Parts: sequence; structure tokens; C-alpha cells
Amino acid sequence: MKLLVINGPNLNMLGIREPGIYGKESYESMQQRIRAHAEEIGVQVELYQSNHEGDLVDEIQRAYGRIDGIVINPGAYTHTSIALLDAVQAVHIPTVEVHVSKVEEREDFRQVSYIRLACVKTITGHGIDGYLEGMDFLKQYCEGAAQ
Repeated sequence: MKLLVINGPNLNMLGIREPGIYGKESYESMQQRIRAHAEEIGVQVELYQSNHEGDLVDEIQRAYGRIDGIVINPGAYTHTSIALLDAVQAVHIPTVEVHVSKVEEREDFRQVSYIRLACVKTITGHGIDGYLEGMDFLKQYCEGAAQ
């Protein structure tokens, strides 16, 4: 099984950007934890981050036919990008939306998630652990779908 973890704009600044909201753990540390967890649960994982909407769309499209599940934190594009929604709908890959912070308790504009319409699950407010939970969910979800 192969999973793709996608991070949108500013997530490469984890540990630096507003640590009171996003925590003090760095992006590099998060990547190490994701890779270790993938090994622990017996899946392959690819990691991708971009600050550019079109690059994120391209990466989702590249996943078609070779990736079993996607964990995505679209960052600010969560609230603005119909293009990401369309890309996830087009590839038909089970996708989990993840947010480090509890977006539902934040600003009004963060209450809208376009990509959520194409996701099988959303995890918010669990910090970096949300990515690991998303990976666990997708492993079980995909294995159940194969039976």
C-alpha cells in the first residue's frame, strides 16, 4: 500500500509560524514522524509540500493509478480552492483532510472547506498526530475496500 501526504502553503514553516496555534514541532520533525509511522504500519509513503496551488493539483493528478490513499493538509487553500476539490474528485483516491489546528474554533473564513466534499474523513486539532491518524484510517479504509 502506498500513501501520499500532501502539505499546502506555509506548512513548511511549522515550528516557526505561530507556535501557539500550530505547535513547536518543525516540518522536518513532522516528516520524520510520518516516515517512521509508515514503516511501523507497513505502508510506503511519499511526502510533498508546495506553496503553489497548481503544483498541488499536479501532484494529486500524478497520484492517479499509483497511490492508494492521500492525506492532505491544504493549508489556506482549504478555504479557497475549488481546483483542489476537483483534482481529488477526478482521481478517485480515498483522501483524508488534516489540519494541525482546530479550524472549526478559529476565524469565520476558516469554517469553509471546499476539499472536504471529496474526502472520506477530516481530522482537525490533533497537531502532527492528525497525520498519523489519517494514515491509520486510510490503511484500514483501503484494506476494507479491497475485501
